[in-house]
Parts: sequence; C-alpha cells; structure tokens
Amino acid sequence: MSFEKLLNENKIEEVEKTEFNSESIEKDLDFAEKGLETENYDRVMTIAYEAVLRTGNKLMNFLGYRAIGKEHHKHIFEFLKEAKIDQDLIDYFNNIRKKRNDFIYRDIETISKEEAEEDYKKGKIICS
Repeated sequence: MSFEKLLNENKIEEVEKTEFNSESIEKDLDFAEKGLETENYDRVMTIAYEAVLRTGNKLMNFLGYRAIGKEHHKHIFEFLKEAKIDQDLIDYFNNIRKKRNDFIYRDIETISKEEAEEDYKKGKIICS
C-alpha cells in the first residue's frame, strides 16, 4: 500500500496515528437500520454513506493519514481504493457520495426503499 501519489497531489497528509474505534460507526448503522421503518429513504442513504465515510476516515487516521482539501470526501474514497478495499463497494459508495450531494444541497429526493435497503446492507459490509 503506497499513498505517495495522494500525498504528492495534496489530497492527504500524514498525521499522528490514532486507535480505530468503531462505536460511532455502529451507532450510524443502527440508526440507518431503524430509519428504514420511517420510510425516509434519502436519510437512510445519507447515514449509511456517513458510516462508510467515517470508517474510511478512521482507517486513514489509524494508518497515519487524513484527507485534506475542499474535496476531502472524494479523497477518502481515493485513499480506500489505494488501500485495496473492495473496489466495487468503494465505487458504489463513491456514487452514493454524488447522490447525497443532490439530496443535501439541492433538496432532490430520489431514493427508493429497495435502494435504501441495499445502501444499508452494503454499508454494513464495508464497515465490518
């Protein structure tokens, strides 16, 4: 695992390593699961995404890095690809990143029950 490219592109920087604590990630996933019952599927997608993002951020910190810059969410996913985490799942949640942006900043609701369930299930996989 080499992160030199991301370091050279100023997408990440080295920081002091931290312990990996998954408590907040587990809370996010529990909340997303309960959210399915509310039929607020866009929020389920967002929370599942945030659990994955938090996992990526914690992994980066554990390895001694952090994402920097305006596109730090995008940089976290680039880091996870470089870390050889399941490429299909990373691509899936990178697409969720774009959908979430529409939901959060443009107030566009687009997520079906089936997609929210899939987001939650895939989030659990990648966060495990």
